[in-house]
Parts: sequence; C-alpha cells; structure tokens
Amino acid sequence: MSVTWLTKQLSTHGIELSDKQQQQFQTYYQMLVEWNEKMNLTSITEEHEVYLKHFYDSIAASFYTDLTKELTICDIGAGAGFPSIPLKIIFPNLKVTIVDSLNKRIHFLNQLADALDIENVSFVHDRAETYGKGDYRESYDIVTARAVARLSVLSELCIPLVKKGGQFIALKSSKGEEELKEASFGIGVLGGKVVDTIAYELPENAGERQMIIVDKRSQTPKKYPRKPGTPNKSPLLEK
Repeated sequence: MSVTWLTKQLSTHGIELSDKQQQQFQTYYQMLVEWNEKMNLTSITEEHEVYLKHFYDSIAASFYTDLTKELTICDIGAGAGFPSIPLKIIFPNLKVTIVDSLNKRIHFLNQLADALDIENVSFVHDRAETYGKGDYRESYDIVTARAVARLSVLSELCIPLVKKGGQFIALKSSKGEEELKEASFGIGVLGGKVVDTIAYELPENAGERQMIIVDKRSQTPKKYPRKPGTPNKSPLLEK
C-alpha cells in the first residue's frame, strides 16, 4: 500500500504520520484520480507514482527548510495542490494560499480542502502578475512554486509577494542550476539574493530535484510584476 510506503520513507526523515494524516493522503489520491477524469490535473495517476512523484516530492522541501513554525505560505500555480497541500497535511501550523489562473482547479482545491478537513487554506483565482500587485504584495513568509515555469519567469511572479526577510523557494528538476545562471540578474532586480541551492535524489531512482532558496533582502520595485504575460515573453535578463 502506497501510504505505508510514504509513512516509512518519511519516518527516516523524522516525520511520523498519524492515522489521520495517512487517511488524508489516501483521500487526496482518490480525489485526484476522480477529478483528473473531468479536468487535466496531472499526467501521473498510478498510485505509487503519485505517492512518490507528487506527495513525497512535495514534502521533500521540508527536509531542508524549517516549516514547523507558524508561517504564511503562498503557492503560485499549484494546480492540483503541489507542493503546499501535502506540506499542509504534515504541518497543520502553516497558513496556505494557493493562486491559480484556472477556476476549475480552484474549485477542485476547495472540494479537496473540505474532504481533507484542513483549515487556514485559501484558494485564489487570479494571475500571479495581478495578485502580486494587490493587497497581499510583500506579505508572505514563504512563496513557493514547483516546476511552473523557468526560474527567470518564476522569480518575477513570486518574489514581489515575499515580505522583506522572507524567502522564495523554487522547486525544480535537475535543470535548476542551469536556469539559475539565467535568472540571477532578475532575482537581484526584484530584491532577492540566492542563499542556497540544494540538490537531492528522489527514492527509487526517480530523478534529481533542486531546491533554490532566495532571501528577500529589499523591497521589490513598484513596476514589478509587469502585466500578465510579459514576464513569460520577456523575462528579466542581463543585457
């Protein structure tokens, strides 16, 4: 049973899943597969693969950064809720906001949160560029995104939402460092400084992952993020 596998894997990292948490992951998997038939949430649906490449992969971020405090987290473009919902199951202390541009996915997340019986989660139907200009600009302890876009683009979507003294944590595949070379100029412009790049392997040779941690050192200039679509078309690159 995949939840048993997950429980065993996490216990080697000092995370002990309660019966309730195990049940939450089982419910999450069932809902993901059911809803995936109606809309495109994930291309991975085989049970063990979901536990390894979605659940474990999302939680792995917590092996390298302390999420045990009361923190506000904003997850940009989380789609089916990765990484923030698996992290919320493990760390109920987190206050999670997910921003996604597709309303159908927000509807799924609302139903999921009810089924999992989790509190202090909110789901916002918006473009990250617009959300980053609004009331919640520079208000989150941590802003994260997992494999949504190239780092040069992600930085402009995420860093404006991080409060000064907070962190932007990008979860990338093995190409993270390569993307970082291109993105480092823009990260600086937006008020960030790269403080760590952590590479780690998923179990069962499921591939390398990289976690890039950026400290927010100064306020983001008012003109960023630029209007929807612009960061993607013309990312902030050194001329």
